[in-house]
Amino acid sequence: MTNHSPFKSKQFAHGIVKFAMATLAISSLSLNALAQDWPKQGIKLVVPFTAGSGTDIVARAVAEKLSTSLGQTVVIENKPGAGGTIAANQVAKANPDGYTLLVHSSGHVVNPAIYPNLPYDTLNDLVGITSLASLPNVMVVSPSKGYKDVKDLIAKVKAKPDGFNYASAGTGSATHINAEKFRVAAGITATHVPFKGTPEALTETISGRIDWFFAPIVSALPLIKDGRLQVLAVGTPKRSDDLPNTPTTSEAGVPGSEYTFWVGMLAPSKTPKPVLDKLNAEVVKILNSPEFKTKLDSIGAAPMPMTSTAFNGFIKSETEGIAKLVQAAGIKAN
Repeated sequence: MTNHSPFKSKQFAHGIVKFAMATLAISSLSLNALAQDWPKQGIKLVVPFTAGSGTDIVARAVAEKLSTSLGQTVVIENKPGAGGTIAANQVAKANPDGYTLLVHSSGHVVNPAIYPNLPYDTLNDLVGITSLASLPNVMVVSPSKGYKDVKDLIAKVKAKPDGFNYASAGTGSATHINAEKFRVAAGITATHVPFKGTPEALTETISGRIDWFFAPIVSALPLIKDGRLQVLAVGTPKRSDDLPNTPTTSEAGVPGSEYTFWVGMLAPSKTPKPVLDKLNAEVVKILNSPEFKTKLDSIGAAPMPMTSTAFNGFIKSETEGIAKLVQAAGIKAN
């Protein structure tokens, strides 16, 4: 029978504590060294929508400045489909080293409610770095439709239930949620036609095959200015500076239909905190620069910088709130 003295037991326990503390110290030094050395190579921003979409345009504007700031190439990879879940899953499963990031829209917080078997956990497999920008969606129609205003469109839809349709850049996308908030608040029914991205939805709206589309203003504004699209309302709680004479959907007679389309940057959840902190600091610096604010203003967007903690809290709150809308609107993945 082996006899252990209390003294030796205490020595052993003390040794374990010292070893654990040393390991933590080494780990902390390693993480700090990683942040100092990062980035050593190019960075990829995965965008869940097609080139030319609102999310893509904001992502490219940030990528250009971030490349200069970090001294490394920052490339965009467009990976559309399934409401952004294909791209989100790719990043969630990527090596958490800060070199593969996600730039998603507010559609990100919708997916848990409409895709019950997501291959990733929205709140646990991805971590927010910062929100990037907010930009209005605008309700656009083809001039050939002859709608006088929002009330006229609603009256015509109510007179012919199920005879109308509306587009989105994909089921669960920000453009879809904006349309559903409007449809539910207006008390109308219509057929949802999802596309892979904003450019396709705009093309079909211009042709008249789609009755209306809540398009990101960044993509729709040039088409509105050249007369190819008619704008009926702005989907946000307040008017856009780019379309000061265009009412919000609430002002147009549909209270409770307001929606804010945001774009944010995320990373795999196990990305080291020092890398996340460095990314947040660099991106927020870009968002707060006068030059970048002017750039966003030119495309109808506004900077939306947040700390990582605040952005993750915002994502959680939005996820819970949108789940209620999805249930009320009966939104389901195709």
